[in-house]
Amino acid sequence: MTEIAKIYDPKLTEDKWYQQWLAHKCFASKPDERTPFTIVIPPPNVTGVLHMGHMLNNTIQDVLIRKARMEGKNACWVPGTDHASIATEAKVVQMLRDQGIKKSDLSRDEFIKHAHIWKDKYGGIILDQLKKLGASCDWDRTDFTMNDHYTEAVIDVFIDLYNKGLIYRGLRMINWDPVGKTALSDEEVLHTAENSKLYFVKYKLVGSGDFITIATTRPETILADTAICINPKDERYLHLHGKKALVPLINREIPVILDEYVSIEFGTGCLKVTPAHDANDYALGEKHGLEVIDILNEDGTLNLKAQLYIGQDRFEVRKQIAKDLEAAGHITKIDDYQNQVGRSERTNAIIEPRLSLQWFVDMKKFVQKNPQVVSDVMEDKIKFHPAKYKNTYKHWMDNIRDWCISRQLWWGQRIPAWYDDKGNCYVAKTLEEAKKLAAYDKTPIKEHDQKKMMKDTEGIVLTQDEDVVDTWFSSWLWPLEVFGWNKDKNNKELAYYYPTNDLVTAPEIMFFWVMRMIMAGYEYKGEKPFSNVYFTGIVRDKIGRKMSKQFGNSPDPLELMGKYSADGVRVGMLLSSPAGNDLLFDESLCEQGRNFANKVWNAFRLVQGWQIDVVAKPSEGNQQAMDWFESRFNEVLTELNDLYGKFRMNEALHATYKLVWDDFCAWYLEMIKPEYVDGKSLPIDLKTYETTLKFFEGILKLMHPFMPFITEEIWHLIKERKENEFIMLTSWPVIGSIDTGLLNQFKTTEGLITEIRNFRKSKNISPKEGLQLFIRGEKNIDQKLFTPIVKKLGNLIGMDAIDNKADNAYGFIADNVEYFIPFTASIDMEAELARIQKEIEYNKGFLKSVMAKLGNEKFITNAKPEVVAVETKKKEDAEAKIKALEDQLVSLSK
Repeated sequence: MTEIAKIYDPKLTEDKWYQQWLAHKCFASKPDERTPFTIVIPPPNVTGVLHMGHMLNNTIQDVLIRKARMEGKNACWVPGTDHASIATEAKVVQMLRDQGIKKSDLSRDEFIKHAHIWKDKYGGIILDQLKKLGASCDWDRTDFTMNDHYTEAVIDVFIDLYNKGLIYRGLRMINWDPVGKTALSDEEVLHTAENSKLYFVKYKLVGSGDFITIATTRPETILADTAICINPKDERYLHLHGKKALVPLINREIPVILDEYVSIEFGTGCLKVTPAHDANDYALGEKHGLEVIDILNEDGTLNLKAQLYIGQDRFEVRKQIAKDLEAAGHITKIDDYQNQVGRSERTNAIIEPRLSLQWFVDMKKFVQKNPQVVSDVMEDKIKFHPAKYKNTYKHWMDNIRDWCISRQLWWGQRIPAWYDDKGNCYVAKTLEEAKKLAAYDKTPIKEHDQKKMMKDTEGIVLTQDEDVVDTWFSSWLWPLEVFGWNKDKNNKELAYYYPTNDLVTAPEIMFFWVMRMIMAGYEYKGEKPFSNVYFTGIVRDKIGRKMSKQFGNSPDPLELMGKYSADGVRVGMLLSSPAGNDLLFDESLCEQGRNFANKVWNAFRLVQGWQIDVVAKPSEGNQQAMDWFESRFNEVLTELNDLYGKFRMNEALHATYKLVWDDFCAWYLEMIKPEYVDGKSLPIDLKTYETTLKFFEGILKLMHPFMPFITEEIWHLIKERKENEFIMLTSWPVIGSIDTGLLNQFKTTEGLITEIRNFRKSKNISPKEGLQLFIRGEKNIDQKLFTPIVKKLGNLIGMDAIDNKADNAYGFIADNVEYFIPFTASIDMEAELARIQKEIEYNKGFLKSVMAKLGNEKFITNAKPEVVAVETKKKEDAEAKIKALEDQLVSLSK
């Protein structure tokens, strides 16, 4: 057998095995007769670099795909990146700025060329980093949401939905990002509670010396007010019906209108109405026919319609107008106030409600057309893990709003809409097709003579829409288009891999992406895009803060892997990552993962170093150990298969960890380890040795999805393998027989050995010193435990049955059997007597608390029978223990 290094060095194995896997196409998948198992990666932004959230998400995906591969399924994990319109355009603009180039100085085509240069240089970084993690993606399938085939699919879907009446263009109040200078959907706005000021401002009533007071957090928008609204049932303001007021500082007359929308309790009960800068005010304005005055430029500065503070930023104006209003006597008071503020997910800029002509998907009509989008989630045809997110999903679907899909950017799929000089709109794939629509007044092109049509389109001048579609409007097609859906709706790959199996993602993009993929799946394939959605939690630091550059608490994943190995970091991420709950990350978890790898490495070195006796038969103890571990392995394998099926990856890792560290390393190997005689290890029999290597292969298979690199390394060190005989391509273990009697015998054995070891430790007795063990009143002890193993691991010189209590001995009860270890001369008897007395007092106190509970009639009446039984058993055990201790105390006092 090959000599292996004393210390495991992941730097020598990780790159080696990853390159081997790639060279042998271990990750590749083609349709065949096997059952497919498909995962599509949530495509990271092309601007991205690996962070801890990626590490968690992709580790879980890799665990699932590696296990499926070992189960004999045709595992296909499709990687790729998202073009990320807003983030990428910002990166390119910054790159150009660093080169002294302004975006405004470039044509659209010139800017797109620069963007592609940036993307080609930096866009693949995150995928290369995922390879360091061990991600077993089919890299030949790597896709990008702006590849030519993908862009064509997005454009075709836009046109199709427009023709179906599911996409429309309209003037609506939208979320405007003044920094990104683009519209955002509702889901791209993050609302947080922030400390503000509530300004109470007086408006002079026309024709009198009276005033009406309103309360606002945005005094800068006073310049755009077109009405004051009061509740008609508010008796305080009956005298104001039909009156007019003057906007402070600019003295524009505005009406006082009546509407029950106004809350009588909030503020003063009077509402300033600013239709251009508040969604609710806009609805009021439409209802009451109010003028709309938009005082903001797209960058958040004030325009000429404001009359004052022209060109100044909105927040500078807020400070200044408050001073000016106060100086003019219009402010009655200013209160501290906390309100919800919407910020751009991308730029963190405070969102400005803005009226704009934008493109929308009619989401209510879409869901009405495809009701399975809701029902299949609620009925678990698409299963959410954890299931609690179903209620969140249902709430959003019940309150769904139209999806604003136009973005004022250049990087992305340009909206296929064309306009003539009268503002008429023609949605078509090309300019030529749009001209045909314009020439024939949008009637179907196929109904007209093509030759005549060519002539009729001459002289028509159309201009294409400047906007691009929302990035999510491309990524909602991801499970479809990565398999070439648009080119051939019934192609072989799509038929084989779709619907996919599992999606691993974050709950915060449930509506950005998960919901919309489900919508696209039913609209374009008539079926779900995936069967399971596993929601990961947020990675936080150990004190609960979200990891961010701002806090400086987000470690570099590559540095972590360099320090603790990829396997160590994978284990560290999953050790504290229950589905759907936030992960409190502590670097010590990665250290624990590394230590686990070292434990397994050292265990293999131990086994590899044993000499073999090819003639000898297994001892009774070795045979018992082998029989027990085989049952224990199958017991844990049964548990693991169940946990994987329930997506409880964290618990599956813990079960694997305990099987390897506790059952295999701490117990099994100690049971069979050859004894030392005269400083030399005795040889081990061939059957035990070969069985141990078989067990080692089994636990390596269970570890492999979590720790692919070290398992592959040891797999090849165990014996000579064929060129393509990788552990990742071998079979997942099959559950064998489970002998519960053996498992129970081991538990008794484990408890007895632990008692003996504790006795040695408490009495400071060397492990090398042999001890005598007496068993009272149990003639068939061999049927209750593994006697040879107790003798070996307890280092006993004898195990003998007795009828009476042993004098001058330490007594204890294990599994209802009384044991005694005679004291040696080195033991301090006074200290031992004091210890026993203290233990008696403790157990009497415990018994008293149990008796109080059992003596409580209310408890006995209301508690379940099994709960009462547990308490009764506690009472009986405590009484037996007290009696044994008291007998021991009497015996030692003689």
